[in-house]
Amino acid sequence: MEAKVRRIKLGTQGLEASAEGLGCMSMSAFYGPPKPEPEIINLIHHAINSGVTFLDTSDVYGPHTNEILLGKLATKFGACFVDGKMEIGGGPAYVRAACEASLKRLRLDCIDLYHQHRVDTKVPIEITVGESKKSVEEGNIKYIGLSEASGSTIRRAHAVHPT
Repeated sequence: MEAKVRRIKLGTQGLEASAEGLGCMSMSAFYGPPKPEPEIINLIHHAINSGVTFLDTSDVYGPHTNEILLGKLATKFGACFVDGKMEIGGGPAYVRAACEASLKRLRLDCIDLYHQHRVDTKVPIEITVGESKKSVEEGNIKYIGLSEASGSTIRRAHAVHPT
């Protein structure tokens, strides 16, 4: 019998996730060629059977193939490729379009956890989280998260949308 991964609470609204997650970036050719799909599916099954409930993917991984492969619970936004160069995006139009595209690729009506890949330093976090909050209110997202954010940025985001 495999050891189960410990679960932790995220925020104050009842969301629980495994303390360890499965980072999925390397599944879609970020570190060399894409891995064979059967191997990736076996890895995902192993992680889930071990108690992992947080599968960390993004709209930029693949691009898009990672989300399509997983078709699961959580994904990120905020990084995109423009003319072959990765750029960070946090403007309202990008946030809205990225969420709608992720929902379509994941074939979901609602994403459980949608977190910003990296904070866009050109857009105040209040603007980015404000747009994400609209998606929560519309029922497209349950929870908003931030990746690679400072404590002060998290506090500013929390002031806009406590989670």
